[in-house]
Order: sequence, then structure tokens, then C-alpha cells
Amino acid sequence: MRAIAYDQHGEAGQVLRLSEQPAPAAPAAGQVQVRVLSQPIHPGDLAGVESLPGGPRQRFATPRIPGVEGMGVIETVGEGVQDLRSGQRVAFFPVPGAWSELVTAPTDLVVPVPQGLSDETAALMLVNPLTLLTLLRAVEDAQHSQAGPVVQTAAGSSVGKLVSAAALKHGIPLVNLVRSATGAQTLRQRFPGLPAISTADADWRTQVQDATGGRGAQVVLDAVGGSLTGELAGLLADGGTLITYGQLGSGSTPLESLALTPRALTVRGASIGQWMARTPEERAEDVAFAARLAATAPELFEVAASYDLADFAKAIDHVRRPGKSGTVLLTSPAP
Repeated sequence: MRAIAYDQHGEAGQVLRLSEQPAPAAPAAGQVQVRVLSQPIHPGDLAGVESLPGGPRQRFATPRIPGVEGMGVIETVGEGVQDLRSGQRVAFFPVPGAWSELVTAPTDLVVPVPQGLSDETAALMLVNPLTLLTLLRAVEDAQHSQAGPVVQTAAGSSVGKLVSAAALKHGIPLVNLVRSATGAQTLRQRFPGLPAISTADADWRTQVQDATGGRGAQVVLDAVGGSLTGELAGLLADGGTLITYGQLGSGSTPLESLALTPRALTVRGASIGQWMARTPEERAEDVAFAARLAATAPELFEVAASYDLADFAKAIDHVRRPGKSGTVLLTSPAP
């Protein structure tokens, strides 16, 4: 089977390669094998290839295949599988090795695609909505039942748009931050009623202060990190919480510069990787939410472009293109 693989950490465009890999093992009891048709490139996928900042860059004796989410068609089912069948369209997460033409997965990580949903939307049906739920729970926990202003960075991203839609639905006082005036204008048009501010403006901090009623943010949701962290901590009201869930930015911010102690600030991380710690019943409820959202609001699952596995280098370049709107997909045509 075709797969994108790497045998050492490094710049994704340099260490990834398209190769022929052995097909995964036939499905055992309680598993299915899926012919993968489409899989997204998430920032976390590339971070895994490149290693976390400051972490060791390793070589691997056996090539690794990135990706954890995708959609496709079931080819074969293992013993005892009753609710899934060959030929059925499904989405899956978290299934390592998704950037390949075949994956074998346990049935509890495989979800039938709602009828009428496009393959493109189905490929994005799980990770981003589940990330949304993770962030909303983190915000609720940080607010201690006293709702206050929330600021989010990377508001034009796929997850950022889901957060905006949820804020409008649930009455969350959200302020969106993006990198450009054009991006801010686009967000204001798409989500009327939510302030959208460009960090390219010289007075963007003052604009945020005004948008939060002069009291600062109770919570900041940050997917950027790096050198912006100090600025974001400055936007918080005393006792506020900075929730970090990505590393899209560059540079770094010393922890001691954030004045955590005198201002009683909290810094915490949130990750989709924590989702598997939820009970099976809770995960089933979350997956049902994700499927409903995809079926009822497919416009929130925007695709920037699709590339064949062989064109993965172009796909990665597109992921990093300034002003990109939507998620970049890899595709494998059905045989």
C-alpha cells in the first residue's frame, strides 16, 4: 500500500516520503479494515513528525506513518463485528498511521458517516469537534461558574471558527484575534456580533481591553504560543486563566515573565489527546455530537484544498500558507 512515512524527526517537508509499506494485519475480532479515501493534515500531525520544541529528534528502526484521523470505506470486518459492514463509509479517530491507503482499527474508534455527508466533511468530522468540546470544558472549568470575557487566538482556523459558532449559540462573550486586517474583516462578516481584532494593528491590545469592557479577559484560548504568550497573559484580568492548545507561533516566553503569582494567573494545557481518558459512554456522546454538527452545519468544516498522497509536499506547503482558510486534505483514490 502507499503511505507517507518517516524514520527520523525533522522538518516535515524533508523527512517525510511516499513509500510502499506492508498492508496492516487483517482485522482481528472487534476490528475492521478501512480503505482510506481522505485524511486531514492537522498541526498536531506535523508537530509529531518534527518533535516538540526542545524535545529530542530521534531516529526510528521502523518507519512511522503520521496521522490519526480520516475517512474511508470498510473492506473487511473481524469476527464478532455486527454494527459495521463491508462497503460502509466510516470516519475514524484516533487511529495511528492514517496517512496511508489502509488502516485496521477497533470498532469503538470507527464511526458511520451520516447519509448525505460528503467525503471531505466526513474526513474532518471528529478531531475538530472533539477539540471544540475539550476547549469548552476547559473554559467552563476555568470560569468557576462565573462567565466572563473569553479571548481566542487563531480565530480564523478551523477550530477557531467552531469556537466562534459555539460562542454565538451559547452566549459566550468571545473576542477573536487574527493576524491580519483582512482576516478580521472576514470573521466579522461570518460571525456578526463577535469582535474580531487584528494583531497587526498597533493598538490591538487596547481594542481587546475595550472589547472586554475594560476588565480584561477571564480566559484566553491560545493556539499560537511562542513569543505571543506574554502579550496574552497581559490581556487577562487578575485571577484569569491562559489555556494553551497549540504551538503555531515562533519564539518563546519565560514563565517567570508572566507575573503568575502576584496576579494569581493560571496557565494550563488542553489537548485532544486527553479525550481518550473519558469513559466509553462519554466518548460515545461526544462522537454523536460531532456527527450531528457535521450533518447540520457542514459549512463549518471548510476544506482548503485536497492533494493526492503523492503530492504531500505541496499539501504541507499549503498548510503553512499565510491566510489559509480551512483544512488541507490528503486523498487516495479508490482502486
